[in-house]
Amino acid sequence: MSHLSHDCMDAGGTTPRMEEVEQRTEQLPRATHGAVAEPTHLEALRLRIISQIAEILENQTHTQRYATGLSELNHNMHQEIVSKLVAAMATMATDDSAAMIAMIPTISQVIDTCSRLDQSLDLLFQQRSQQWASSDQHIQNLMIEFNQTLLELSSVLIEKDLLERQSRVLERIILSHEHISQWKEFVQEILADFYAIFPFNFFYIAFAEANGLSLYLYYLGQCPDEVRAQARGLLSQQMLQSIGLPPDSAVDIEEFNIHCGAEIKTDLNIRMISVPVPDHAPNLAGLLGVAYAAENNLSAQEASVIRAILAVMVMVVGSSKVLSRTLLELEYYAVHDPLTGLHNRRQFNDILHYEIGRSERHKHEFSVLMLDLDDFKDINDSYGHPTGDTSLCAIATALLEHTRNGDLCARIGGDEFAIILTETGPEGARVVAENVSHALREMAITSAQGNRFHLTVSIGVSSYPIDGQTIDTLLEGVDAAMYKAKDMGKDSVCTFDATETRVSIRETRDNAENLREALKEGRIVPYYQSIVNCQSGELFAFETLARLKSPTGETTSAAMFIETIDKYGLARELDLAMINNSFAAKRACMDANRPEANAKIFINLSVQEIQGRGILGYAEELCQKLELPPESIVFELLERDAIGDMTNMRRFLTNLRRKGFAFALDDFGTGYNSFHYLRELRFEYVKIDGAFVRNILTSKVDYALVHNLSRLCQDIDILTVAEFVENQEIWEALKDMGINYAQGYHISMPLPEMKQTLRP
Repeated sequence: MSHLSHDCMDAGGTTPRMEEVEQRTEQLPRATHGAVAEPTHLEALRLRIISQIAEILENQTHTQRYATGLSELNHNMHQEIVSKLVAAMATMATDDSAAMIAMIPTISQVIDTCSRLDQSLDLLFQQRSQQWASSDQHIQNLMIEFNQTLLELSSVLIEKDLLERQSRVLERIILSHEHISQWKEFVQEILADFYAIFPFNFFYIAFAEANGLSLYLYYLGQCPDEVRAQARGLLSQQMLQSIGLPPDSAVDIEEFNIHCGAEIKTDLNIRMISVPVPDHAPNLAGLLGVAYAAENNLSAQEASVIRAILAVMVMVVGSSKVLSRTLLELEYYAVHDPLTGLHNRRQFNDILHYEIGRSERHKHEFSVLMLDLDDFKDINDSYGHPTGDTSLCAIATALLEHTRNGDLCARIGGDEFAIILTETGPEGARVVAENVSHALREMAITSAQGNRFHLTVSIGVSSYPIDGQTIDTLLEGVDAAMYKAKDMGKDSVCTFDATETRVSIRETRDNAENLREALKEGRIVPYYQSIVNCQSGELFAFETLARLKSPTGETTSAAMFIETIDKYGLARELDLAMINNSFAAKRACMDANRPEANAKIFINLSVQEIQGRGILGYAEELCQKLELPPESIVFELLERDAIGDMTNMRRFLTNLRRKGFAFALDDFGTGYNSFHYLRELRFEYVKIDGAFVRNILTSKVDYALVHNLSRLCQDIDILTVAEFVENQEIWEALKDMGINYAQGYHISMPLPEMKQTLRP
């Protein structure tokens, strides 16, 4: 037995061990083994199968080696037995009793060897049976693992053909403007391709709209009426429940038939697959899905493909629905005012252009009304912009109530409205305008704070073809008529009635553009008129007067264009031009050491400068730059402008004196409350209006007014300057009154440079 065991161990010593198999396994290429800290399910399965196969191979090798060793042992023992038996037979042939007796131990040894051989064979068969049992168990485990793996893979893998068909469907799903605007037809195109993957019977789209449920049903094939009724009833109820709407909600059903399948049979067990519209879709809730009737359930591959396509379609349909709704809103607001719902300026101009052509073809009249709310800014300032918006909406409602369906009401600006009255002449248009004006005047509006107030409106009217035959002439006329209504005291209706008004408007606009160019080109320049001491005749100051130079050299006085300057907001540019030029001229006099260098400069300011636009700061910096004494500068402001805003005027004068400048009130005496303003405000100079001065020799009233103004100003320490001194007699009369300074054509004409030219 010991000899047998030794032989078996030697045979097993050359058998591949489990460690060697594992070592070889580790050397094989791996996709995931060792790439992550813990093997995945498939990696663990791979390792387990390799381990079990290696163990089977090791058992088989071990058994083979063991059997080989036993076979060699048996062969050797067999030869030994044969040789001993041959020797025994030879001895027996001699009939030698002693020799035969001597063979007994040998025969006993042969019998023992045969017994041991039997035991070795039994041991071999036993070992083989154990190895077979172990291998059989391993093979069963492998088959179970393999079967389980195939089942798992079959549940997630999709056939190549199915994937290719799915890709072809998804490639067709491309958003475009046409697909968005015609998304229902786009869905039908997709469904026809979808049907090639899975022959379903119904497709549905459900959206929760403002008034209930919108359900779109698509039938894939010929569908009998009873099947349609069954599908409508089942799907509408399930959709209401899925979206969370009450069961009695209104359901708007739209049906489509796609001819790509066989006839749909009756008595079907309808089953559904649904995908919800994503939560991020604004103001949109809904479902998309397929419904099918079949004897068998969907396979895992079919269900996976259908859900994948539905997930894409839900984005397409949901986005198309939202974008389609947005496009409709954009189209609406492209021609409507978002606040009032009336048409906007763009639509107004388009319809006006159309109406001109239509009326020209049919020889019709029509009229245009322009409405501007009176003092609407006060409403916003007093009650807030939300109340202002409420007022605009109320006015829009009133306009619609007092016009016909064929007329057009538009909001063309902040508080401006316009109406096109089709086939309506001037008389009819004025009646409509008066009715609208009366209705708005009587309409009471309540603010958010509970205050009730009323609005009035100024309305201009122009008619085609009497007042104009083009858009420009009609709008120009109605605009002029509306401003005329404003000038008449507001809350009134005016018609466009004179070509001379149109000419005036055009001339004013043309003049404004010419002035704008002149300011850019430096063609508005200062002229200087001397102001002298009325008692001694000595030069005291120069007043800076604006002159417009034409490209050919002619000059125009400020009286011809100052109103246009103010109207079109060019006053600030004019003030800056006068300050820059006059300061530079004074610096030149100082550098040349001329006697005029000691004279002050009177410069006119526009009323806008008292609103804090920084002109004084600019003048102060320029004085520092040119080294001019600020006390040599006197700013003038007309009395009617100075008294318009008392609070800002006080602030302006305080700032003026703090910087070292002086102030003169121009055209004093033209206001209604001149003496009141002398008490409320402090001036260094008062320039008496020339309309009083030029008539002091012929009018006792004017003489008394100028004389009393002079005495009043002397008593309160204000210096006086008399304008329009046109002859020596007026000058002498002013001396007698005690007027401090005088200017006028008798003393000096305005000149392009600071030069004293006093008359003898």
